[in-house]
Amino acid sequence: MEPKLQSMAQVRSYLAESAEIKRLTADACAEAIATAAGVITDAFRSGGKVLICGNGGSAADCQHMAAEFVSRLTKDFERPGLPAIALTTDTSFLTAYANDCGFEGVFARQVQALGRPGDVLVGISTSGNSPNVIQAAELARATGMRTVSLTGAGGRLGKLADVAISVPSDDTQHIQETHLAVEHLLCMLVERALFGRAQPPAAGAPR
Repeated sequence: MEPKLQSMAQVRSYLAESAEIKRLTADACAEAIATAAGVITDAFRSGGKVLICGNGGSAADCQHMAAEFVSRLTKDFERPGLPAIALTTDTSFLTAYANDCGFEGVFARQVQALGRPGDVLVGISTSGNSPNVIQAAELARATGMRTVSLTGAGGRLGKLADVAISVPSDDTQHIQETHLAVEHLLCMLVERALFGRAQPPAAGAPR
């Protein structure tokens, strides 16, 4: 097979696999996703906030998800910002605590400092076994927070969470791709539940 044709076949195969994982997730996780959206909605409605933690690509997801809540998901749905914090962004704290105390506690320490009963912790781990995310989930539950996990098919994290969204795959890349879709979906469900229809743009706001 010519190199270009081989590459095209790989493209089609990869994207088909990714789409299939999302289809399987829709079948397996629809109830969990809807329940998680309800948990987050209840927290915001009662004056709570969402803390989000994860490592590597999942750390980027934390920042992405927090940005969608605080800013907005789409330009055609205006609404107030929602209080969400990615626990992955403060490099001074992360490096200081990891250097002095070890990396496994970097998220739990922030949960202890920032979390309150009624808040929600979203823990993201493709393996479901990230020690620092697990520690954060354990402390969150002890603090009286609700916990939501986004994982792959296995691991301990899902067993600790009040709501576990477990993508039915062991492929890290496809799990991450599906997590992003789930994160967008959670934001959409939450903002629609809180604000119903889109609010009109403020006078002079860019469109």
